[in-house]
Amino acid sequence: MFSFEQEYKTFLKSQQINYKDNCNSYKLLDFTLINLVNNRNLYVDVKEKRQVINTRNWPSIDANNEKFTFIMDDLAARKVFAYAPYSGLIIRDNITTTYYWYSIIDLGLMPKIRVNRAIEKYRLQYKGKWIVDFRNAASANSLEDLSKIILQYAEAIVQMCTEFIPCYGNYHNEKLSIEGEIRNQGHWDTDVKETR
Repeated sequence: MFSFEQEYKTFLKSQQINYKDNCNSYKLLDFTLINLVNNRNLYVDVKEKRQVINTRNWPSIDANNEKFTFIMDDLAARKVFAYAPYSGLIIRDNITTTYYWYSIIDLGLMPKIRVNRAIEKYRLQYKGKWIVDFRNAASANSLEDLSKIILQYAEAIVQMCTEFIPCYGNYHNEKLSIEGEIRNQGHWDTDVKETR
Protein backbone atom coordinates (compact mmCIF):
# COMPACT_ATOMS: atom_id res chain seq x y z
CA MET A 1 0.00 0.00 0.00
CA PHE A 2 1.31 3.45 -0.92
CA SER A 3 1.90 5.90 1.90
CA PHE A 4 -0.98 8.32 2.28
CA GLU A 5 1.29 11.19 1.27
CA GLN A 6 1.97 9.45 -2.06
CA GLU A 7 -1.69 8.57 -2.56
CA TYR A 8 -2.77 12.16 -1.89
CA LYS A 9 -0.17 13.56 -4.32
CA THR A 10 -1.42 11.19 -7.02
CA PHE A 11 -5.01 12.21 -6.27
CA LEU A 12 -4.23 15.94 -6.47
CA LYS A 13 -2.49 15.45 -9.81
CA SER A 14 -5.38 13.39 -11.17
CA GLN A 15 -7.84 16.13 -10.21
CA GLN A 16 -5.56 18.84 -11.60
CA ILE A 17 -5.53 20.61 -8.25
CA ASN A 18 -2.60 23.00 -8.07
CA TYR A 19 -0.58 22.24 -4.94
CA LYS A 20 2.77 22.65 -3.25
CA ASP A 21 4.33 19.57 -1.66
CA ASN A 22 5.74 20.41 1.78
CA CYS A 23 6.04 16.81 3.02
CA ASN A 24 9.78 17.13 3.66
CA SER A 25 9.33 20.12 5.97
CA TYR A 26 9.04 19.81 9.74
CA LYS A 27 7.56 23.29 10.03
CA LEU A 28 4.96 23.39 7.24
CA LEU A 29 1.79 21.38 6.76
CA ASP A 30 2.17 18.62 4.17
CA PHE A 31 0.26 20.26 1.32
CA THR A 32 -0.68 23.75 0.24
CA LEU A 33 -3.68 23.65 -2.10
CA ILE A 34 -3.10 26.77 -4.14
CA ASN A 35 -6.01 29.14 -4.84
CA LEU A 36 -8.52 26.47 -3.91
CA VAL A 37 -11.37 28.88 -3.15
CA ASN A 38 -11.64 32.65 -3.69
CA ASN A 39 -7.91 32.97 -4.42
CA ARG A 40 -7.12 31.53 -0.99
CA ASN A 41 -4.81 28.62 -0.26
CA LEU A 42 -5.93 25.73 1.93
CA TYR A 43 -3.28 24.06 4.08
CA VAL A 44 -3.61 20.35 4.75
CA ASP A 45 -1.72 17.86 6.88
CA VAL A 46 -2.14 14.14 6.12
CA LYS A 47 -1.80 11.28 8.58
CA GLU A 48 -2.70 7.60 8.58
CA LYS A 49 -3.85 5.06 11.13
CA ARG A 50 -1.70 2.07 10.31
CA GLN A 51 -2.75 -0.45 12.94
CA VAL A 52 -5.17 -1.23 15.72
CA ILE A 53 -4.30 0.66 18.92
CA ASN A 54 -3.23 -1.46 21.88
CA THR A 55 -5.64 -0.14 24.50
CA ARG A 56 -3.62 -1.73 27.33
CA ASN A 57 -1.01 0.96 26.67
CA TRP A 58 -3.61 3.72 26.35
CA PRO A 59 -6.00 3.46 29.34
CA SER A 60 -7.97 6.53 28.18
CA ILE A 61 -9.23 4.52 25.18
CA ASP A 62 -12.16 2.18 25.76
CA ALA A 63 -11.50 -1.06 23.87
CA ASN A 64 -15.03 -0.89 22.41
CA ASN A 65 -14.25 2.53 20.91
CA GLU A 66 -10.77 1.79 19.56
CA LYS A 67 -12.09 1.57 15.99
CA PHE A 68 -13.20 5.22 16.26
CA THR A 69 -9.92 6.41 17.75
CA PHE A 70 -6.87 8.13 16.34
CA ILE A 71 -3.78 9.29 18.24
CA MET A 72 -1.97 12.34 16.90
CA ASP A 73 0.83 14.59 18.11
CA ASP A 74 -0.09 17.73 20.02
CA LEU A 75 2.60 19.52 18.01
CA ALA A 76 1.01 18.36 14.73
CA ALA A 77 -2.33 19.76 15.88
CA ARG A 78 -0.71 23.07 16.82
CA LYS A 79 0.87 23.28 13.36
CA VAL A 80 -2.62 23.04 11.83
CA PHE A 81 -3.71 25.91 14.11
CA ALA A 82 -0.88 28.07 12.76
CA TYR A 83 -2.68 28.20 9.38
CA ALA A 84 -6.21 28.76 10.70
CA PRO A 85 -8.87 29.06 9.50
CA TYR A 86 -7.75 27.80 6.07
CA SER A 87 -6.37 24.51 7.36
CA GLY A 88 -7.23 20.99 8.38
CA LEU A 89 -6.17 17.40 8.78
CA ILE A 90 -6.94 14.39 6.59
CA ILE A 91 -6.53 10.90 8.01
CA ARG A 92 -6.58 7.64 6.09
CA ASP A 93 -7.65 4.72 8.26
CA ASN A 94 -5.79 1.81 6.69
CA ILE A 95 -7.85 -0.70 8.67
CA THR A 96 -11.23 0.38 7.30
CA THR A 97 -10.01 2.24 4.17
CA THR A 98 -11.99 5.28 5.28
CA TYR A 99 -10.86 8.90 4.94
CA TYR A 100 -11.54 11.54 7.61
CA TRP A 101 -11.43 15.33 7.51
CA TYR A 102 -10.98 17.49 10.60
CA SER A 103 -11.19 21.18 9.81
CA ILE A 104 -9.27 23.47 12.12
CA ILE A 105 -12.66 24.50 13.52
CA ASP A 106 -13.41 20.87 14.44
CA LEU A 107 -9.96 20.33 15.94
CA GLY A 108 -10.46 23.35 18.16
CA LEU A 109 -14.04 22.74 19.26
CA MET A 110 -14.49 18.97 19.45
CA PRO A 111 -14.00 16.99 22.67
CA LYS A 112 -10.60 15.33 22.85
CA ILE A 113 -8.27 13.78 25.39
CA ARG A 114 -4.76 15.17 25.71
CA VAL A 115 -2.02 13.09 27.30
CA ASN A 116 1.76 13.10 27.57
CA ARG A 117 3.59 10.02 26.35
CA ALA A 118 6.94 9.32 27.98
CA ILE A 119 9.83 8.97 25.55
CA GLU A 120 13.43 8.27 26.36
CA LYS A 121 16.10 9.18 23.87
CA TYR A 122 18.99 10.86 25.66
CA ARG A 123 16.86 11.62 28.71
CA LEU A 124 13.27 11.07 29.82
CA GLN A 125 10.92 13.60 28.28
CA TYR A 126 7.32 13.77 27.15
CA LYS A 127 5.57 14.04 23.80
CA GLY A 128 2.07 15.51 23.79
CA LYS A 129 -0.63 13.38 22.17
CA TRP A 130 -4.27 13.95 21.29
CA ILE A 131 -6.74 11.08 21.38
CA VAL A 132 -9.50 12.00 18.94
CA ASP A 133 -12.71 10.33 17.82
CA PHE A 134 -13.38 9.68 14.14
CA ARG A 135 -17.08 10.29 14.83
CA ASN A 136 -16.21 13.99 15.15
CA ALA A 137 -14.78 14.15 11.64
CA ALA A 138 -16.37 14.22 8.22
CA SER A 139 -15.83 10.84 6.58
CA ALA A 140 -15.82 9.39 3.08
CA ASN A 141 -14.90 6.16 1.35
CA SER A 142 -12.91 7.90 -1.39
CA LEU A 143 -10.67 10.91 -1.75
CA GLU A 144 -13.03 12.22 -4.44
CA ASP A 145 -15.92 12.33 -1.98
CA LEU A 146 -13.76 13.73 0.80
CA SER A 147 -12.47 16.43 -1.55
CA LYS A 148 -16.06 17.65 -2.05
CA ILE A 149 -16.49 17.92 1.73
CA ILE A 150 -13.24 19.86 2.06
CA LEU A 151 -14.26 22.22 -0.73
CA GLN A 152 -17.61 22.87 1.00
CA TYR A 153 -15.69 23.71 4.18
CA ALA A 154 -13.37 26.09 2.32
CA GLU A 155 -16.34 27.86 0.73
CA ALA A 156 -18.09 28.26 4.11
CA ILE A 157 -15.15 29.39 6.27
CA VAL A 158 -15.99 33.09 6.38
CA GLN A 159 -19.66 32.50 7.21
CA MET A 160 -18.74 29.83 9.76
CA CYS A 161 -16.20 32.04 11.54
CA THR A 162 -18.05 35.37 11.48
CA GLU A 163 -21.80 34.89 11.07
CA PHE A 164 -22.92 31.58 12.62
CA ILE A 165 -23.80 32.51 16.23
CA PRO A 166 -24.98 29.28 17.95
CA CYS A 167 -22.36 26.80 19.13
CA TYR A 168 -20.86 25.28 16.00
CA GLY A 169 -20.71 21.53 15.50
CA ASN A 170 -22.56 18.48 16.74
CA TYR A 171 -19.80 16.46 18.37
CA HIS A 172 -19.86 12.93 19.73
CA ASN A 173 -19.78 12.80 23.55
CA GLU A 174 -20.79 16.44 23.90
CA LYS A 175 -24.16 17.67 25.08
CA LEU A 176 -24.99 21.34 24.66
CA SER A 177 -27.41 22.76 27.19
CA ILE A 178 -29.21 26.10 27.17
CA GLU A 179 -28.13 28.33 30.02
CA GLY A 180 -28.06 31.96 31.10
CA GLU A 181 -30.62 34.73 31.06
CA ILE A 182 -32.55 35.27 27.84
CA ARG A 183 -30.95 38.19 25.99
CA ASN A 184 -33.25 40.92 24.67
CA GLN A 185 -32.83 44.12 22.67
CA GLY A 186 -32.08 46.14 25.82
CA HIS A 187 -29.05 43.98 26.53
CA TRP A 188 -27.67 44.50 23.00
CA ASP A 189 -28.20 48.27 23.25
CA THR A 190 -26.32 48.35 26.58
CA ASP A 191 -23.49 46.24 25.18
CA VAL A 192 -23.03 48.50 22.17
CA LYS A 193 -23.29 51.69 24.24
CA GLU A 194 -20.75 50.52 26.84
CA THR A 195 -18.21 48.89 24.51
CA ARG A 196 -18.08 51.09 21.43
